[in-house]
Amino acid sequence: MPTRNAHAVWEGDLKGGNGTMKLGSGAYEGAYSFGSRFEEGTGTNPEELIGAAHAGCFSMAFSGGLGKAGHTPKRISTDAKVHLEKVGEGFSITKVVLNMEAEVPGIDENQFNEIAEGAKKNCPVSRALGGVEIELNAKLLK
Repeated sequence: MPTRNAHAVWEGDLKGGNGTMKLGSGAYEGAYSFGSRFEEGTGTNPEELIGAAHAGCFSMAFSGGLGKAGHTPKRISTDAKVHLEKVGEGFSITKVVLNMEAEVPGIDENQFNEIAEGAKKNCPVSRALGGVEIELNAKLLK
């Protein structure tokens, strides 16, 4: 399996500094700062990138689980809300909420939810976030 790469540069102090994050594939490069992470400033932040990774990983794992059960999804759409909170003297990601809706012909609600829960538990990003509460809201679209 390949090793994936990313790179970050930070210049300056915590509040006044700024940086850039870049994916090794070149698919994304963007600025980040104290303001984009802890306030409503422009730019990205590590938590947003974790959310994108988690939404993508979960969607693929769910598609794989559906395929193993004999179902082909038309569309899976997942949003991830990553909660960053002050805990003690520092900050922690305390929860990720995955909101997913999918069009899956021929599946019943119980099997849909069972496969979704399996994907939530077993996708590699969920496993990497093992110390974080992960909540799933799954909706089968008719």
